[in-house]
Amino acid sequence: MYPTHRPRRLRRSPMMRELTRETQLRAKDFIYPLFVQETSSRPEPLAAMPGQMRHTLGSLVQEAEKAAEVGVKALLLFGIPAQKDELGSGAFHPEGVVQRALRAIKDKKLPLLLVTDVCMCEYTSHGHCGAVCQGDVDNDESLNLLIKTALSQAQAGADIVAPSDMMDGRVGVIRQALDEAGFSQVAILSYAAKYASAFYGPFREAAGSAPQFGDRQSYQMDPANLREALKEVLADIEEGADMVMVKPALAYLDVIRAVKEITRVPVAAYNVSGEYAMIEFAAKAGALDRERAIREVLCSIKRAGADLILTYHALEAAHWFR
Repeated sequence: MYPTHRPRRLRRSPMMRELTRETQLRAKDFIYPLFVQETSSRPEPLAAMPGQMRHTLGSLVQEAEKAAEVGVKALLLFGIPAQKDELGSGAFHPEGVVQRALRAIKDKKLPLLLVTDVCMCEYTSHGHCGAVCQGDVDNDESLNLLIKTALSQAQAGADIVAPSDMMDGRVGVIRQALDEAGFSQVAILSYAAKYASAFYGPFREAAGSAPQFGDRQSYQMDPANLREALKEVLADIEEGADMVMVKPALAYLDVIRAVKEITRVPVAAYNVSGEYAMIEFAAKAGALDRERAIREVLCSIKRAGADLILTYHALEAAHWFR
């Protein structure tokens, strides 16, 4: 076909490449995860996640204002309580750290949707995502704790609750509880396909949520399984999930694509802490161009089929793509 067929015609200049670009990133594609803590009176930089912090309420509000200014439309809040217990009661306390954070940001009337992590691991003394009975995480006992957490967060102003625990049936019981309590307008973003991944390490340090015994493989998914992910996604949608998530993103681009092809709801992908840290430390070592790497990673996740990308790079990426 050469010389009639010349694909390089469409690569000749930046303007031509932009005109014919298939995958477009925009500020509204990003959800910005943030940590808020009540363990210190000042923001604490995270050694494992350069550029990220455990925020105080004050610095969290300031970060929310920055996000709104560059066009980010949603924040995901993780809480780090001063005290932990066996049941993770700080997760559903009316004056818990996330509940206070929700009210503080809502008081600013920023054009932001607030998403809350519905899980117990940051709040339990044992570090697991539910109630531990006889040395094991009890699925049905955990559902009661998750319901209380979602309701407490909705009462404090959450627009979207995001159950990340991977307990069976949690989307259905949370949806029913929200509706019965008058929160039918609160959406559910389900961590539908959450894998037992090595890429969560920096997050667990940041949130202080590492399990004190065993691991989470009895409830998080085997990285080898794709069909299981599709089953989980469809089950959560049937139970009432408004949006579904694949976590992590980079090692699971095939899962994102497969989920996108079988669903008609928005698909999110979490560009997790370990993926973030790889870029930051490699760039610091001079091994790669930081900005180009971030752009390429985010583009790959969007190209795979994600409608929404949860990323710690959201603030500067939104500035690039606004």
